[in-house]
Amino acid sequence: MAVGEVMRMEIPAGGDLTVTTPELHVLAVDDSIVDRKVIERLLRISSCKVTTVESGTRALQYLGLDGGKGASNLKDLKVNLIVTDYSMPGLSGYDLLKKIKESSAFREVPVVIMSSENILPRIQECLKEGAEEFLLKPVKLADVKRIKQLIMRNEAEECKILSHSNKRKLQEDSDTSSSSHDDTSVKDSSCSKRMKSESENLFSLL
Repeated sequence: MAVGEVMRMEIPAGGDLTVTTPELHVLAVDDSIVDRKVIERLLRISSCKVTTVESGTRALQYLGLDGGKGASNLKDLKVNLIVTDYSMPGLSGYDLLKKIKESSAFREVPVVIMSSENILPRIQECLKEGAEEFLLKPVKLADVKRIKQLIMRNEAEECKILSHSNKRKLQEDSDTSSSSHDDTSVKDSSCSKRMKSESENLFSLL
């Protein structure tokens, strides 16, 4: 599949699932088809892989967080960022945020809330629950690029920490192995000396 080409996949109970190709995988959630298309286009321009769903409930189903009523059809699911509208019928963006942060599988995934209403208590509430950022609609390309850079920087830091941890573990294993080898050498030397001493004592008796 060429870069930028769109691959469409079906998921049960209606709604659209659109997957594009490269880099970060973003789950975009919005009950407005117009706003979904806008955020999808901005993310695609920023070279992100995009999945769109039309409600908080469908997002939970896609992530497999709906209590077993319908897990995601995609194997080895990897989501780097979730962008969701705040005001949606049924499950709001705020409720979706809380459920994501309560899950062991996706609590570390950054969640960005979008809204056309600039209500300070609402913004503070979302940030307190762990939202990465609160964007006012219409979302601009500069917003998407800034968030993408932030996510990539965070992932690079995590990779660096993991790499450092692995190197330290390898060093500790190497030191343990070296120590074990030294202990064995000392034991072998001691055993050899004891055998030599016993042999000399035997010859003296003869």
